[in-house]
Amino acid sequence: MSDQRTDARAVLGQTESLMAVLEQWVALGWLRPLDSALARFLDDEARAAGQPASPLLLLAAALTSHQLGRGHVCLDLALMAREGFNDALSLPPEDDDNPHRHWLPSELLAGIGDRDWAQALDHPLLVSVDDQADGQRPLVHHGSRLYLKRYWDYEQGVFQQLATRLRPLATLEDPNGSGARVLAQALAALFPVTAAAVDWQRVACGNAARQGFSVITGGPGTGKTTTVVKLLAALQAVAIAGADGNAAGRALRIRLAAPTGKAAARLNESIAGAVSRLDLTGLPEGEAVRETIPSEVTTLHRLLGSIPGSRKFRHHRDNPLLVDVLVVDEASMVDLEMMARTLEALPTGGRLILLGDKDQLASVDAGAVLGELCQRARQAHYTPATVAWLQAVTGDRVDHSLVDDAGCRLDQAITLLRHSYRFDAASGIGQLARVVNDPEPGSPAMAQARRILDAGYADLAWVPLGQDTDERMARHCINGGAEQFPNDGQGRRQRDQPMPPPDGYRHYLEVMRDQQPAAEAGITAWDDWAAGVLAAYGRFQLLCALRRGPFGVEGLNPLIANGLRQAGLIRSAEGWFPGRPVLVTRNDYSLGLMNGDIGIALELPARQWVAGQERVDPAHLVTRVAFPAMDGGVRWVLPSRLQEVETVFAMTVHKSQGSEFEHTCLVLPDRLNPVLTRELVYTGITRARSWFSLLLPDQQVLAEALERRVTRTSGLGEWLLSASRLTDVRSGPASD
Repeated sequence: MSDQRTDARAVLGQTESLMAVLEQWVALGWLRPLDSALARFLDDEARAAGQPASPLLLLAAALTSHQLGRGHVCLDLALMAREGFNDALSLPPEDDDNPHRHWLPSELLAGIGDRDWAQALDHPLLVSVDDQADGQRPLVHHGSRLYLKRYWDYEQGVFQQLATRLRPLATLEDPNGSGARVLAQALAALFPVTAAAVDWQRVACGNAARQGFSVITGGPGTGKTTTVVKLLAALQAVAIAGADGNAAGRALRIRLAAPTGKAAARLNESIAGAVSRLDLTGLPEGEAVRETIPSEVTTLHRLLGSIPGSRKFRHHRDNPLLVDVLVVDEASMVDLEMMARTLEALPTGGRLILLGDKDQLASVDAGAVLGELCQRARQAHYTPATVAWLQAVTGDRVDHSLVDDAGCRLDQAITLLRHSYRFDAASGIGQLARVVNDPEPGSPAMAQARRILDAGYADLAWVPLGQDTDERMARHCINGGAEQFPNDGQGRRQRDQPMPPPDGYRHYLEVMRDQQPAAEAGITAWDDWAAGVLAAYGRFQLLCALRRGPFGVEGLNPLIANGLRQAGLIRSAEGWFPGRPVLVTRNDYSLGLMNGDIGIALELPARQWVAGQERVDPAHLVTRVAFPAMDGGVRWVLPSRLQEVETVFAMTVHKSQGSEFEHTCLVLPDRLNPVLTRELVYTGITRARSWFSLLLPDQQVLAEALERRVTRTSGLGEWLLSASRLTDVRSGPASD
């Protein structure tokens, strides 16, 4: 041990020795090239200025960059020391096959204490302290946390913006005022049936209406979309009545947005349906209110006006959005940078309403904003004043167990929808999601999950994979695996109608083959056929945790494609074969396609313009990719124009967020990986509407995944939960 510590001091005593270790970690795949390049850049800059940086500082910078790549906003030195350097950094990754013949962080940093860090981070050119972080130094040291300057700025921006909006609106603060009275009347009309239990949708509407910033969170089927549509109707009723402080009769300018094109399209469809079904008969000016509720949903990038080739947007602090209310759905997918940009572009008097499931996976990029905001949502922590206001305006009595005299302002802005209308006691999907997300104390989560999986629920199947893994996975995904469900998937009913057994990919390819129009059919028939194929494809989706490896996207896509080819359902497993499903992986504004959009390659007769009219030419077949259009139709795109797409028989759980499928199949890898967490499994389960199947090569991997939660390192939630910081936001976060 003494020799090892001596060697570690030698590595941390010479910059080139440290750089050699970092390059070795890059070669092993432990770090990204970007991480070591940052350390090298900072070393060059410091040397050029005549103020060399210590190797420990350069190591901290590389690890801070590494943590950003894993979704953390900063490097928490205290957390590393408390949890263990290797565990906190996930170095080496759990799937690393290399024998331990390389330096580990725990070995390099053994014996490094607070004084060593303080001395290393005291560098006038590279590191600023939080209260002096307005300069150009690339690192910011706050308490035990080390940030890249840009992410410190993002976190501070979100903190400052939210803190200033976390207070009831003056026009609604008095429950006896005109604004609150009109709101109460609107809610009574929108929720005419008063249940004995608390109607959390009504509470969410009332609570969000009184705030400049609010969050409505809940699991699948809790009615987030229905709730927000009724909320917008109530807000418009108050505005049209002139009870919101604005000119009487002026409707609010409302915009709806989502992080991805797929999420935006799904919200667009559900919002349009909810608005059309909205019963406004008891609401004064009801039809006028309906006309003021928008149904068009856009992506946040498009809303803010993304400038190609840069991180900037057309809308910002000096050119804010022209909006009174902004609703952002699937907010768990919004990373810290995008949240900062959104809040910066919101006008001072504009409201922000976030919708999302707090328990889903956090954003792919750094930050877990919704999770941090909602960390106390289950216990509510409503103050007596909030409870009294809600009872006066909504009529609902919040249970005393959810009341907290010391509740802070952030608590008052959050509402958790607590009842699922999709999954009842007979739903295995709902029961499995519940025990995975919130297992009962005293029993391992895996044991609880196994009880659900073995209980014979009609909508659940789990398939242990053995030596014939590839064949079983391909067969299950192609045919749907009905034989793995109780009663072979037969006999289920939905809304008193018989349900077909669970589908696999065979279904959409048979629709493509059997329902193809005659060659001479008109354009409308071909559009309708493509729409039917797209809808049929959406009935089943294979999800996985990883991109690489035999159980990742790169291994499963060719496996399924070859299985379909051998079954005679596609004629090729490569190239632009008819039936190839593709996922857009980057926004393409020239084509109007967003990251997450799914299209299918189809063959159809060429179209010609004759006498100013578009006609089908049955003599020439061409390949085009059909995508769902925002108006419910189909848009066709040349394959040659699609540069950022990939085959999507298998999709990562991260990419599936914002989507739902009739039958979702989740396959886990055969070894543990840092991405395998309770949140990932929960998110995969809740993509299923009617059927869920789980393919497991190793049950121990699931057991260990269920014991791990996503913990994103950041200071945002801590600062916002500090009541003293919310009363004087100008001073910024307190030092640790």
